[in-house]
Amino acid sequence: MRYVLILLAVLASALPVLAQGTPAAQILSENRALIERSSRQTIGPVIEALASSGDASAAAILDAWADRRLGFRESDGTFFLIEPADGGWALRDLAGAPAGTAERGEIAQLRPNSGVRGLIATALVRFQLADPDPARRSAALASIARDPAPEHLAPLRAALAQAPDPAMARLERLLTLRFGASVAERVAAIESFGADLGLDLRAALNPLVATRRTAVESAPEGLNIARELVPGRDLPREEAYDLLVAEGLAPARLSRSTLRETLVAQIRDGQVAGIPVAALDSPEARDRAYTALEAQGLVPPGATEDEVTATLDRFRFLDLYAEPDPAVTEAASAALARIGRTVGLMQAADLALDAASLASIYFLAAIGLAITFGVMRVINMAHGEFIMMGAYTGYVVQQWIADYTISILVALPLAFAVTFAAGVAMERLVIRHLYRRPLETLLATFGISIALQQLAKNIFGTQARPLTAPAWLDGALSFNDVVSISYIRIAIFVLAMIFLGVFLFIMTRTRLGLEVRAVTQNPSMAASMGINPDRINMLTFGLGSGIAGIAGVAIGLFAKVTSELGQDYIVQSFMTVVVGGVGNIWGTLAGAAMIGGVQKGIEWLNPSNTLAAQTYMILFIIIFIQFRPRGIVALKGRAAGD
Repeated sequence: MRYVLILLAVLASALPVLAQGTPAAQILSENRALIERSSRQTIGPVIEALASSGDASAAAILDAWADRRLGFRESDGTFFLIEPADGGWALRDLAGAPAGTAERGEIAQLRPNSGVRGLIATALVRFQLADPDPARRSAALASIARDPAPEHLAPLRAALAQAPDPAMARLERLLTLRFGASVAERVAAIESFGADLGLDLRAALNPLVATRRTAVESAPEGLNIARELVPGRDLPREEAYDLLVAEGLAPARLSRSTLRETLVAQIRDGQVAGIPVAALDSPEARDRAYTALEAQGLVPPGATEDEVTATLDRFRFLDLYAEPDPAVTEAASAALARIGRTVGLMQAADLALDAASLASIYFLAAIGLAITFGVMRVINMAHGEFIMMGAYTGYVVQQWIADYTISILVALPLAFAVTFAAGVAMERLVIRHLYRRPLETLLATFGISIALQQLAKNIFGTQARPLTAPAWLDGALSFNDVVSISYIRIAIFVLAMIFLGVFLFIMTRTRLGLEVRAVTQNPSMAASMGINPDRINMLTFGLGSGIAGIAGVAIGLFAKVTSELGQDYIVQSFMTVVVGGVGNIWGTLAGAAMIGGVQKGIEWLNPSNTLAAQTYMILFIIIFIQFRPRGIVALKGRAAGD
C-alpha cells in the first residue's frame, strides 16, 4: 500500500499544471486515496491543484477541509460538505446546495493533521487576499505578517497585480527582502524602504543579521562571517572551550581537583603510570601522568591545561550570519545602522516632547504660586490644596453635566471662581494678619493645607474620583513609531501658553497689572500714589489661587483626583518659582522648562527608578541655587533687595 501512495504522490506532483480549469469535484475524486491518507509530504500538489483550478467552490472546499467539514460517501466516493445533525450528517454538495442526510457510518470524515491544515491555510491566502471584503483582506495580511513564509510571496504578488494596495505592497517588500528569489531583488527591497523606521521593517531585517557562534579548524569557502573571535581577547577561554565540548569537538575539561583525586586513586607502588609520586610536583608533570593513564585506558578522556591550550590554538572561532549571502547582510546592516541613528534622533525628540509636556504641567501648577509668592512674598503651603479644589470642582461638574466637553468648559471658569473665592477668604481671614512674618505664614498655611485635605476626605472619601477627558482628547498624536504625545498633554501645553498670554496681558495692559507691579516694586511709594496695597494683595492672592484651581482641572484629566493631589505638585511648584526667579513670570517659565528637562533626562538615564530621579533632581537644584541664588531670571531694582 505504501508503494501505491508513493506512486500517487509522484503523479500528483503534476497536478497544479494539469488542474487548471478542472472542476474541484473531479480533482477530489481522482485523488481520493491520497486525500484519505494525507500528510504534509504528499498532499501539497492536490491542495495546489484545488487552489489553481479556478472552480468557484475551491475556497469553500479548502476551508471545509481544514475545519473537518469535508467528507466522502464510502459507497461511491462522492465528496460532500458535512455538518453534524441528529446523530448523523447533514450533507451539502460541493457547490453548497443541500444534498440530504446520511448516517455517520456512511460518511468518512476527513481529519487533516496540523501540517496539512498549514498547507491549506497557505493556499487559502490567495483567495482571502483577493476577497472584496476589506476586513478579510486585512485579516489575511495580518496572518501573513504574523507568520511569513516564502510561499506567501506568489499569492501576494498575484493579488497586487489585480488590485494595488499600499499595505499589501509593503508586506510584499518585507517578504521579498527575506525570501526573494535573487540577491539583487532582496537588496533592492531593503533599499526601497529608505528612511522608514517601521517596527515591522526592523523585525524583518533583524533575522538577516542574526549570528551564531561556531568553531572550525579551517573555515570552508562560502561562509558569511560576521567576525572572528580570539580566545582570551574577544572570548573567554573557558567559554571558547565549552563551545568545543558542546559541539563534540573536544573532550570535557579536567578540573584540578578531579585531576588530583584521579592521580591519588591510581598510585601503585609509589608511582602513577610509571612516574614516581615525588616527581609529580608541578602542574605539567601531573598533566603528563594523566595523559599516560589515558593512553593505558585506565581513566576516561579529559583535557588537561596543556591539551586545552593546544586545542584552542587549533580551532578558529567565528560568528556566522544566519543569512548566507554577504550582500544581503551588508545591506541589512546598513539599513539597521541608518534606522538606529534616526531612532536615536527621534528618541531625543520624543524626550524633548516629554520634557516640554512636563514643563507645561509644572508651569501651570506654579503660575499661581509665582503670583502669590513672587509678588506678595507669602509662602503658601496650601497652594496644592487649591489645585486639589479645582480638580474636585471638575469632578462635581461632571456629575451634573454628562457631556464631557461641555462639563470641562463649565468646570474651568467655575474652578477659577471657587478657588478665587477661597483664596480671597484665606487672605482676608489669615494671611493679611501675617504679612512680613514668613515663619508664621508658613505654619498657618501648612495647617490650612491639612485642614483642607481632611475636609476633602470627609466630603469625597479617600478613593480616587474620575475626571474624564472628552473623547477628542483620547489617544496621542503620533509622528512615527517613536515620537508621540498624548492629546491631553498637548491641551495642557496650550492651556499653559494661554495663561502665560493672559497673565502678560493683565500685568502689562490693565490697571490691575500696573498697580500689582507698583506694589511689588515699592509698596510704600504705591500707597502714597493712591494705590491700596491691601486691596491689591487680596486680588493678587485670589488671582493666584484661581489659576491654581484651573490648573487642578487640567491636571485632574490625567492624574488621580484625591485629597493628596496637590501634595504631588507643591514641591515642584516651589522649586519652579525659586529656580526660575522670584517675582518674574519668565523666570517661572524658564524654571519649569529646566526642572521638566532635568527630570526627564534623569528618568531616561535611570528609567527603572523615578523616585531616584526626583532625588537627583533636587540635588541638582540645590547645587544650581548655590551658583544662582536669585534664580535664572533675577529681579532688578529695589524689588530685588526685598
